[in-house]
Amino acid sequence: MLYSLSGVKVYLVLEKADMRKSVDGLSIYISENMEVDIFSGSLFVFCNKRRNILKILYWDRNGFCLWYKRLEKEKFRWPVNEIEVLEISSRELSWLLDGIDINQPHAYQAEFYSKIS
Repeated sequence: MLYSLSGVKVYLVLEKADMRKSVDGLSIYISENMEVDIFSGSLFVFCNKRRNILKILYWDRNGFCLWYKRLEKEKFRWPVNEIEVLEISSRELSWLLDGIDINQPHAYQAEFYSKIS
């Protein structure tokens, strides 16, 4: 994958992206439309209208990285939602990249406890 995603926030930009945009165009979109620190190391995921191309933009210490994946025959199971940006987990991003719907009703949910009983 990209690098260790432990603790990294992942944002899906659900609006169909213009895949002609590169680092500058995508980073300007994030700066103008999202209230998120673009230099935080968070992953910003964009998808085209045909749902066969993904771009992932992120800041890595001293510069932007742009990761690109194009499917030859399949389509990404891109979520449909009324909101423009959806925050997902790194686990859900892995599912998306593997062609699995991120809304897995049978997946185990994280449990958080404050003490052992």
